[in-house]
Amino acid sequence: MIKIAETPVKKSRKFLGAAYFRSENTGYHLLPFRFMRLSEEKEILVNDLGEYLICPKGTAAQVIRKEVDPITQETLYADLLSGFFISETPIPPLLEVMATRYRTKKSFLDHFTSLHIFVITLRCEHTCHYCQVSRVSEDKNAFDMSRQHIDKGIALMMQSPNPHLTMEFQGGEALLAFDNIVYAVEQTKQQALLHEKRITYVICTNLAPVTETMLAYRKDNDILISTSLDGPEYVHNPNRHKKGKDSYQLALKGIQQCRETLGNDQVSALLTTSNLSLSYPLEIVDEYFQQGFSSIFLRPISPFGFAVRNEKKNKYDTGRFLEFYKTALDRIIQYNLDGHFYREDYATIILKKILTPFPVGYVDLQSPAGIINNVIVFNYDGKVYASDEARMLAEMKDDTFLLGHLDEHGYNEIFYGQKALSFTAASIYESLPGCSECAFQPYCGADPVFNHATQGDIYGYRPTSAFCQKNMEIIRHLFLLMESDKRIEKIFHSWVNS
Repeated sequence: MIKIAETPVKKSRKFLGAAYFRSENTGYHLLPFRFMRLSEEKEILVNDLGEYLICPKGTAAQVIRKEVDPITQETLYADLLSGFFISETPIPPLLEVMATRYRTKKSFLDHFTSLHIFVITLRCEHTCHYCQVSRVSEDKNAFDMSRQHIDKGIALMMQSPNPHLTMEFQGGEALLAFDNIVYAVEQTKQQALLHEKRITYVICTNLAPVTETMLAYRKDNDILISTSLDGPEYVHNPNRHKKGKDSYQLALKGIQQCRETLGNDQVSALLTTSNLSLSYPLEIVDEYFQQGFSSIFLRPISPFGFAVRNEKKNKYDTGRFLEFYKTALDRIIQYNLDGHFYREDYATIILKKILTPFPVGYVDLQSPAGIINNVIVFNYDGKVYASDEARMLAEMKDDTFLLGHLDEHGYNEIFYGQKALSFTAASIYESLPGCSECAFQPYCGADPVFNHATQGDIYGYRPTSAFCQKNMEIIRHLFLLMESDKRIEKIFHSWVNS
C-alpha cells in the first residue's frame, strides 16, 4: 500500500480579511471596550467614555463572541446597549452623544495651563526629614525669588489662554518672603484687569510664622491657605521637625487663626505619609476629623528630591501604603455611615472620573498628563519646570524636566518647545504599552516625571510601576466597595457631588 504524504498546512501571521470576522447571524455590533477581573467571581467592562459594567466572570467573552441573547438576557443586553458597549447598527445612532461625552472628558485641555506655582523662597524654619526641596535657613535672602523674576513669571502667566488662573506661592516656607507675596499679588491684580483674567491665590505654608497682619491681607485679597498636618502630635512633630518641637502646636494655632479670620473653607491641610505614619492610619484619620476637617488626602511620600535620602524614614513599598490606605478609608467610610460627611480626596478624584462625565483637574490623573498642560513652576532662581515634582528632581541635580529660564526664553519656547512636546507624547496613556489595553485606563493617568524618577525612563514600564500598582489597586478596591454595599456607593456619590 502506497502511503501518500500529507501536504503541510501553511501557517501565516498575516491579518485576515474582514469577512473572516464577520458574522451574519448576529443581532449586535461591538463597540470598543476593555475588561479585567475584579475578583474570583466578578469582572468589569469599561469603555472609553468611562462607562462600566460589573458582571459575572465570563461575561466579557460571551459579549465578544456575540452570544448575549436580547430575550433571555434582557437586562444584560439593555445594560450593554445603554452603556455603549454594543450597538444594534454598524454606526451607533447616538454617535454624536458619544463624541460629546468623550470631548467632555477631555475638556481639561480646552484652556491649557491654569496653575502657576511661584517658588517665592527656599528659606524655611522647619527641617522636615521628608522635605523634597533643599530648604535653607531663614537668613539666606539670596534664595528668595527676585522681583524681576516675579514680574517675568506674571507676564508669562498672563499669556496663558486660560481665563481662570491659579497663582500658588510655595517655599521653603512662603511666609518668610511675605513682602514678595504682597508684591506679586498686587502686580497680578493689575495685570489681570488688563488681560481679563480671574485669579485664585493660594499660599502653601506651615503657618508657624503667621501674623495678624498677614491674615488681614489674606482676607482682603481672598487668598486660600494650604497647610500641613501629618496627624497627632506624636506623628506630626517627628515628621515635621522644628526647634522647640512645637510644630504641631503652631500648626493647630495657625489653622484656628485662619478659620477665625478667613473662614473654615479658606484653609485646607495636606498629609504626607512617612514610614512612621503607616503605623497610625486610624489615629491620623481621627485627628483630621477631630480638628474639624471634612476631608483628608491620603497620599504616599513622593520619590523626589531630598526625601529619598532618608530611606529609613521615607522609603516603603507600595503594598504597605495600600494596607494603610484601605484601613484609613474604612475608618472614613464608617464616619459617613455614622452620619458625618467626611471625604477622602484621592478616592473622590477617581470617583469623579468613574461616576460623572466630567474631567478632573488633578495633574497625575489626566491624559495627556497635567504637567505643562495644567501646571507650570517658576523657581526662585528663574528656572521654569514642567511640574512641582520636576522642580524637586532638579534639587538632586536632575534637570530633565527643565523647560527654560525666565531671563532667556519666551512663552512659545517654554510651553510649546521640543521638550514640552516630548513630555506630552510620553504622557498619553491611550498609546502607552500596558495602559492602552488596561480596563482602568479612563480612571487613571500617566506621569512621566514619576516614571523617570523611579524607572529612569519617561515612558515607564507598567509591570513594575509603583504608580500603576497603587492606582490599579485603589480603583479596584473602590469598585468592590460599591459593589459590596449600596450604602457605600451612596456615600461615594455624596463625595463627588459636594
